[in-house]
Amino acid sequence: MTEATISSVEPNFILPLFGAKDQHLRRLREKFNVNITHRDGQVRVSGDSDEAVALATDAIEQLTEIVRRKGNLTPELFNETIARVTGESAPRKSVESIETLQVGREIRPRTPGQANYVEAMRQNDLIFGVGPAGSGKTYLAVAMAVEALKNQRVRRIVLVRPAVEAGESLGFLPGDLQAKINPYLRPLLDAIHEMIGYDQSQQLIQRDVIEVCPLAYMRGRTLNEAFIILDEAQNTTISQMKMFLTRMGNSSKIVVSGDHTQIDLPRGTQSGLIDALGRLPNIEGVAVANLTAADIVRHRLVTDIVRAYDAGGQK
Repeated sequence: MTEATISSVEPNFILPLFGAKDQHLRRLREKFNVNITHRDGQVRVSGDSDEAVALATDAIEQLTEIVRRKGNLTPELFNETIARVTGESAPRKSVESIETLQVGREIRPRTPGQANYVEAMRQNDLIFGVGPAGSGKTYLAVAMAVEALKNQRVRRIVLVRPAVEAGESLGFLPGDLQAKINPYLRPLLDAIHEMIGYDQSQQLIQRDVIEVCPLAYMRGRTLNEAFIILDEAQNTTISQMKMFLTRMGNSSKIVVSGDHTQIDLPRGTQSGLIDALGRLPNIEGVAVANLTAADIVRHRLVTDIVRAYDAGGQK
């Protein structure tokens, strides 16, 4: 007899998790041929098969997370979760809206690739979003960070970029250090302002709930209960990428976004993003979402421009 215990199921989650008149509970028992009980905030799963107990436990943990996020569990989400756990059919790509701090404003993935990216961010703690300009890599990651902050799954958002010029030198621009690095961080700030509102985002930045900083400022830090986004990750070196990824603390999530066709590093310097994609995808809890020109949601010409450059190679 094999047994597993899930201790993170709050009492108010039990009714939506098990369903009206225990309909979800009965289906879980029948599907995996296991016994499931709840007592003192713990769900116990037992059965004769190690695999069945493991699958049932995985299903319950995923269903609990859905209830935690949404407050309920629809039949569609229940069925999709069971199908995903058992591998009986490919899960429908997530079309759940992403909540922002702007009242009445929701963000939804607009392509199957974007939906896969959002689902990867919901299910994993380290996510690589790789794709061309305009495919929503940064925008959706910021939206997910704002949702996590709103739902109190994290206490802060940290937005990071390497300070590497795209063929231009900003070193002689006037102003202090902050003025010099602002051009690198502008895209992240624009996304934050759009989803939270300028006044509120400025207040959160002043309170250090939202931090926007260059990659070099990350050395020596440990970030707990944070949603951390590294943008333009193709412009990190291998040592910088290792340094950044090891900043992850308890209850934190990291999203690394980049486009390996737009590397601005000095010739002969290997991209930390490309290196990481070769080293890390097989680690549990790490996911890679590959976006393509089909996921571009900017002006229609952007898709054609990306495809033209891809077809012609790097000049």
